[in-house]
Amino acid sequence: MSTCTEQAGVPPAERGSRRTWVLVTTSMASLVVVLDALVVATALTAIKTDLGASVTELEWTVNAYGLSFAVLLMTAAAVGDRWGRRRVFAAGVATFAVASVVCAAAPDVGTLIAGRVLQGAGAAFIMPLALALLTAAFPPALRPGALGVFASVSGVAVPLGPLLGGAVVAGGSWPWIFWVNVPLGAVLLHLTLTRVEESRGPDRAVDVPGVVLAGTGTLGLMWALIQGNTAGWASAQVVGSAVAGLLALGLFVRGQGRAAEPMLPLHLFRERGFTAANVVIFCHWGSAFGVLFFMAQFLQTGLGYGPLAAGLALMPWGLTTVVVPQWVGRRVGRFGERPFVVAGLGLHALALLWIALVAEPGVGYLAIAVPLVLSGTGIALCLPAAQSAVLTSVAPRFLGTASGAFSAMRQLGGAFGVAVLVVGFTATGGYASSEEFSRGFTAAVLTGAGLAVAGALAGTAIPRREKL
Repeated sequence: MSTCTEQAGVPPAERGSRRTWVLVTTSMASLVVVLDALVVATALTAIKTDLGASVTELEWTVNAYGLSFAVLLMTAAAVGDRWGRRRVFAAGVATFAVASVVCAAAPDVGTLIAGRVLQGAGAAFIMPLALALLTAAFPPALRPGALGVFASVSGVAVPLGPLLGGAVVAGGSWPWIFWVNVPLGAVLLHLTLTRVEESRGPDRAVDVPGVVLAGTGTLGLMWALIQGNTAGWASAQVVGSAVAGLLALGLFVRGQGRAAEPMLPLHLFRERGFTAANVVIFCHWGSAFGVLFFMAQFLQTGLGYGPLAAGLALMPWGLTTVVVPQWVGRRVGRFGERPFVVAGLGLHALALLWIALVAEPGVGYLAIAVPLVLSGTGIALCLPAAQSAVLTSVAPRFLGTASGAFSAMRQLGGAFGVAVLVVGFTATGGYASSEEFSRGFTAAVLTGAGLAVAGALAGTAIPRREKL
């Protein structure tokens, strides 16, 4: 059974202190994980120069992290439920720190990519268990507020990632984007082992066939999404990978329905809040990550900004993800999750339409700054509400499983979003000139708006719940 800090005989002040340390530890760990998903993009020029990397190798420097991250998420959640969430979370932090050393000291791009794969594996053993540990530590009445703080701290990575990457490019010392993870990892490991209580899910054996099929299926779909725009969507490699992934996931679902101790109990999907919020986060992160991918390039290719200036220009967009989730977290218990999900993604979609209307070479920054703030606000309204909808719709013993499913859908959504927006971009534009890039950028942003609308529609299925 899940251990919670609401233990008999523990003074309220001590319970509050324990919760605070859990919140600090898990939030900081999530910040580091999300930061490393974003920071590399604006450091690619320096990496290319120093390591002589090709364009394909640079692409894999970004994608290798997300690939291993998504493939191992469900496995990490299952292992944490069985062997202890704190123990597995600590192992993830240690793995992430070691992998960061490999990346920072990489003598060639092949070693860097291998280090990024290992980093993604460590991240996969951090994120779902961070959410599970946090949710187990806070009672239902306090949980939405804690999730709001968690989302705000994670959100710091959105403005900080591009800015830090740009600063590193300007300074010409890209390994420091990885070296900084080493002391942070040491601090987080100490806090985890001394300040966080252990919790577990159902006491059951790890579903090895389920782990293999879930990992194979996710790998197949992620590989197809990543390679589709390079190898061609109709190529044997991409089609075969997608078919193999879908087949493996089909077998996984069939096996879970028959297993005595399933890795992902299918009855969780009977809860409308759980199912709808997972669809929401897929569309939410697909739109947000895909638009960020192109917005950073538009500022540089379309408007002529340098990497550091582009990072600074994205700050207003990202800063909303620091402030707004805390406000949402304090109000979800009163109003429920649905209004924040629907309104947030609706606002994000409208802001993207605004950006698409004004995006052209030489457009003034103020013309896009306002819709950027509105877009970031919408994204920040949605995230903590979606997290709350998933984690409050399952019994405490399924928190790790629910967290893993939620995190996996987020990573898959990010890969899907970039892939789909690239299709929109290449269909109408390219890199030959700023005018051509702007045409493609407009199509990509409109595609992102479509994903946001789909997420908002899914959010209407989240049920109302009793006020806490």
